[in-house]
Amino acid sequence: MASATLIVCCGLPGVGKSAASAHLTERLSGVRYRSDVIRKQLFPDPEYTAAETAATYDELLTRARADLEAGSAVVLDATFKTKRLRDRAATVARESNAAFEVVHVVCDPDVVETRIENRTDSVSDADLRVHYLVKESFESIECDHVVIDNSNSLDATRRQLDRSMLGLVPSRL
Repeated sequence: MASATLIVCCGLPGVGKSAASAHLTERLSGVRYRSDVIRKQLFPDPEYTAAETAATYDELLTRARADLEAGSAVVLDATFKTKRLRDRAATVARESNAAFEVVHVVCDPDVVETRIENRTDSVSDADLRVHYLVKESFESIECDHVVIDNSNSLDATRRQLDRSMLGLVPSRL
């Protein structure tokens, strides 16, 4: 197995990608890059245009590549709503001789609604309207991937992640 690892935590806004990616990053002793944070570093008052999104993913993958080439574990936290974006991440992993995994975080819609409505001090600007817009355009994941249901407690999500990822990156978990 490659010494570097790239894990893409993808899914709709509000499903709990950040909670999942934080846990994986800790377990892998890796580095995490969040699209919400990078977007605001690049665009302090983002307008969420296609050009901003493209620049955000370019930077996300550039940072990931640098760390992967140094042998690190990297967890990316972003919607990765298109096959093209997921393929780009897979290419970065392959070209960096890194292991690659997609973790699709899902959550019951009622739970998502409650969580989004109760968010405080979140770096994400996504509201329910954005959640449903992304849902309409989220392309099915056709590559091998792990599905994590984040509808219950954080501890339950962490247990799922540990069970699902244990055999994939055994040298780090």
